[in-house]
Amino acid sequence: MSSLNKATLNALAGGRHGNPFSLYGIQREDGLRIVRVFQPQAESVDLLFDSVSDPLPMQRVHPDGIFEAEFPPRKRYYHLRVTRADGASWEVEDAYRFPSMLGELDLYLIGQGSHRDISKKLGAHPTRSLGVDGTLFVIWAPNASRVSVVGEFNNWDGRCHVMRLHPGNGLWEIFIPGVGQGAYYKFELLDKQGELLPFKSDPMGQFHESPPGNASIVYQSSYHWRDTGWTQGKTPVPAMDQAISIYEVHLGSWQRGENNRFLTYQELADTLVAYVRQMNFTHVELLPVTEHPFDGSWGYQPIGLYAPTHRFGEPDDFRFLVDRFHRAGIGVIMDWVPAHFPKDEHGLRRLDGTALYEHEDPRKGEHTDWGTMIFNYGRREVINYLVGSALCWIEDFHIDALRVDAVASMLYLDYSRKEGEWLPNAFGGNQHLEAVDFLRQFNEIIHAYKATSYAEESTAWPGVSRPTSSGGLGFTYKWNMGWMNDTLSYMCEDPVHRKYHHDKMTFGLVYAFDENFVLPLSHDEVVHGKRSLLGRMPGDEWQRFANLRAYYGFMYAHPGKKLLFMGAEIAQYREWDHDQSLDWFLLEQPLHKGVQDLVRDLNRVYRDTSALHELDFSHEGFEWIDWQDADSSVLCWLRRALDGSFVVCISNFTPLVRSGYRIGVPQAGSYSELLNTDAVKYGGSGVGLHGEIHTEKVAAHGRLYSLQIDLPPLATIILSRP
Repeated sequence: MSSLNKATLNALAGGRHGNPFSLYGIQREDGLRIVRVFQPQAESVDLLFDSVSDPLPMQRVHPDGIFEAEFPPRKRYYHLRVTRADGASWEVEDAYRFPSMLGELDLYLIGQGSHRDISKKLGAHPTRSLGVDGTLFVIWAPNASRVSVVGEFNNWDGRCHVMRLHPGNGLWEIFIPGVGQGAYYKFELLDKQGELLPFKSDPMGQFHESPPGNASIVYQSSYHWRDTGWTQGKTPVPAMDQAISIYEVHLGSWQRGENNRFLTYQELADTLVAYVRQMNFTHVELLPVTEHPFDGSWGYQPIGLYAPTHRFGEPDDFRFLVDRFHRAGIGVIMDWVPAHFPKDEHGLRRLDGTALYEHEDPRKGEHTDWGTMIFNYGRREVINYLVGSALCWIEDFHIDALRVDAVASMLYLDYSRKEGEWLPNAFGGNQHLEAVDFLRQFNEIIHAYKATSYAEESTAWPGVSRPTSSGGLGFTYKWNMGWMNDTLSYMCEDPVHRKYHHDKMTFGLVYAFDENFVLPLSHDEVVHGKRSLLGRMPGDEWQRFANLRAYYGFMYAHPGKKLLFMGAEIAQYREWDHDQSLDWFLLEQPLHKGVQDLVRDLNRVYRDTSALHELDFSHEGFEWIDWQDADSSVLCWLRRALDGSFVVCISNFTPLVRSGYRIGVPQAGSYSELLNTDAVKYGGSGVGLHGEIHTEKVAAHGRLYSLQIDLPPLATIILSRP
């Protein structure tokens, strides 16, 4: 008979005992050492020691599979031989004979919400304990009454591997011997009332199975990085004077394979990397590759913030893709979503039966527009989880920068809410003070790890890209949504009406240097009935392409870093569809090929011309020549470099050739075309300088010298002094 009473045995057998580590394994009871194990499939269990020749039969003390035996003297370790009723037998290690593997410092830092290597402590990690290979599982679930690891290794039976609770910080832990790389697992939890919750995926999981399954997969990287030259060249303070032209990509629809299948990370390392390099982009930005259950969310409703999506391969395959980008001299930016998470039952929502990662009150904890939950930025463990995710991508996957999605939704408590649907802060305002603190902390930390950050922030919140030391949010860059909205609206106007909307092209210069801006023509502008960029342009076919080329030229000559979503560079007709490839066959048509050639040359000229990028964020880098010629819809300006060199930029947004147009310039001498979007090779009419042109000593625009040129129709030209 067992020394345990029936109620205790029943609780153990039912997986409802609060501390099975106090009763399973080797225990001292009534002066004896007792071994107690749970093997629900067993007809009999034998203890095995150093020699298999001296098995010790164990006594069944509960019909559901609890066995006991007195542990012999002078023995330290044991394992088990389990025999089923059909005679099949196997040997296993007992998870309850292994000690805790979380150190005191880890427990302290995790409890304080300040552990920088949390991705290496929580989750599932193959390791060794007492000379035995297995996997350490750790999860934060402070309000659960029981947490178990379940998987194929225990027939998904939550009674078998009930975890050890660290009550000081709500961590549950267990080392399971024999479980290793590739094992599928989930967590089974009972809430504080003892009610069984739906199986949960690992919040820290490094790899997940494909839908409709939602198990996490034990994964240990074996990748050997080859981008040392790139990583050693990174500096703690970003070089704000560098050229940044970003190609924004959705990996699932850039190109597709046969039968419309996804390309793998390995295949993309060959095709996408070569294309981005050929097109002279300096950076690639990946729409979220964090694991997500629904293709149609494009990754913006993540379940696994620590795992590259399974859709294109394993985590090490993703590392290979990043490595190849770096070896090609291309920086990698990744969209990252700390603003919200979906309600899927296997995700973070009410993980332990309570609002753990989210707020209990939906007025603060739910985005009804998106059907998602908002992270609780006032909880240190949640902040640690989010910061840990960011550092995981930076350190473990060598991501260079994170573009933070939906920042405005984080900053305002009344974001997309009606009166009475939100809770004011402690001062009665609508600023989400905890989210502000989180964003500042996030930026300070990742900058210390030589990474940069981009904010998708659509309001006039002050100092988004200013240092936290001066009251800013600390982002490196901010998307200029105002510039995008104004200029796209202007370009949609028929040229005959543009003179009435001239200010939309000039207003951006009123605030262009208030932030470190990126000019984004992103995926959001080519979906949901907005039409493609080409589809928005007015006029006949030639004019639509000319408008688009002129717009791209204006963008590249305007202060600010650049971003184009895939497909924009080939002037795709239709909206972006995440379920199919871009229409690469369009490049068989000269006008589409001309736009692609233009973007390639714009990237080259932008990168090689210091005046177009060195002083992007300073008034010293920009000067209007003439911004008032609304009747002609012509804009002229200068871009300057640190060494005083400059280029002259001119946009004509009408289909008329402006013959003999006079432009004042700061220096006498000869000028030539650096780029002309109306060049024949791009599909244009070929109006332009065709060689050097010399200044005349004729005053114009407040300058002693001027040029008289024929402005090409619907075009942007950039002139330089040889």
